[in-house]
Amino acid sequence: EVAGIECSRLVLRGAVNWPGFGKGGEHWFGLIFRIDAFEGTLLREIREGRLEWVPVDRVLELPLWEGDRHFLPLVFGDDPRQFHGVMPYRDGRPVSWSYETV
Repeated sequence: EVAGIECSRLVLRGAVNWPGFGKGGEHWFGLIFRIDAFEGTLLREIREGRLEWVPVDRVLELPLWEGDRHFLPLVFGDDPRQFHGVMPYRDGRPVSWSYETV
C-alpha cells in the first residue's frame, strides 16, 4: 500500500531468523514473500526514497543490507520449495548464514 499498489497474489518463499539483529541485540524474525501479481500504479517517490522496477537479474547490484544477498537468490530462484534460514548478527553484521528448504 505504501508503494501505491495492492498485492493480489503473494507467494510465501521462506522465513529468516536474525538473532542479535536489533539495536539492543534483540532477535528478529521475518516471513519473506514474493509478489507475483498486483493492481495499481507504482508511486515514483515515497518517504523512504525513489521507487523503480529493476529486472530480477539486477537485484543483487542494488545497495542492499549485507545479509539480503544470501537469501534473495532463494526468493527469486527456480526452486519452488520454501526456505527457513538463520542469520546471526554481531555488531551490526551477519556472522553466518544457514538454511534448509522444505
